[in-house]
Amino acid sequence: MSKAPYIPPKVWVNNAPSGGQFANINRPTAGPTHEKTLPLGKHPLQLYSLATPNGVKVTILLEELLALGHSDAEYDAWLIRIGEGDQFSSGFVEINPNSKIPALLDRTVQPPLRVFESGAILLYLAEKFGEFLPTDLAGRTETLNWLFWQMGAAPYLGGGFGHFYAYAPEKFEYPINRFTMEAKRQLDVLDRRLAESPYLGGDSYSIADIAVWPWYGQLVRNNVYSAAEFLSADQYTHLQRWAEKIANRPAVIRGQRVNRTWGDEASQVAERHQAQDLG
Repeated sequence: MSKAPYIPPKVWVNNAPSGGQFANINRPTAGPTHEKTLPLGKHPLQLYSLATPNGVKVTILLEELLALGHSDAEYDAWLIRIGEGDQFSSGFVEINPNSKIPALLDRTVQPPLRVFESGAILLYLAEKFGEFLPTDLAGRTETLNWLFWQMGAAPYLGGGFGHFYAYAPEKFEYPINRFTMEAKRQLDVLDRRLAESPYLGGDSYSIADIAVWPWYGQLVRNNVYSAAEFLSADQYTHLQRWAEKIANRPAVIRGQRVNRTWGDEASQVAERHQAQDLG
């Protein structure tokens, strides 16, 4: 017997579980659920994060800055267990009222500055250290075009395709087809851009690449949602070339290990407080 079609009520009421892998942390309100002060380390920059695609953007950039000799980019990376609701503590909400990782506290200025949203953190650090963001108008504009493209596009990949393909409690053909169509369109956008340029912003590696790679580069390398075959990722040859080139950067390899608590044990560094933590 088929289910009756769903008809939305005039006013939505939260009376049913949302289902899926992250159902226990979904709620329709903001603000803290419990009191807890965030820890502080010795370094100028305090990062509160998890090694998701959004989280590793920031650790990759910080490791790239340290590799260039910027000692002021030293940081403490504290683990935020989003599956356990750490992002709803009073201390975290004070830094990011949206309760999403990553969140950064810069103590090199007084009063300390909070920076939240991964794209905002990348831009903040790039401007602070004068790296990975071109200074000429055309180069800067193109880099920011792609940085903000990622911020607008990835929710369709993560909350759309990723949710229904990998995390939803049931598989439904309509949303999977709808968001697969959009995911493949986005991959084609990137592939066409990378056919004409070695990097997204132009000739130089930049925060645009750092923002896009953890999502789309890792997607075509089969490290996000295990969906490369489903998406026929091998057809995006320019994107594949770019993804592998970035994957081999030493700072990218290090940055992916920070705040990671799953997978190969050798790849896990739950918290990072000094360079030696990464071996």
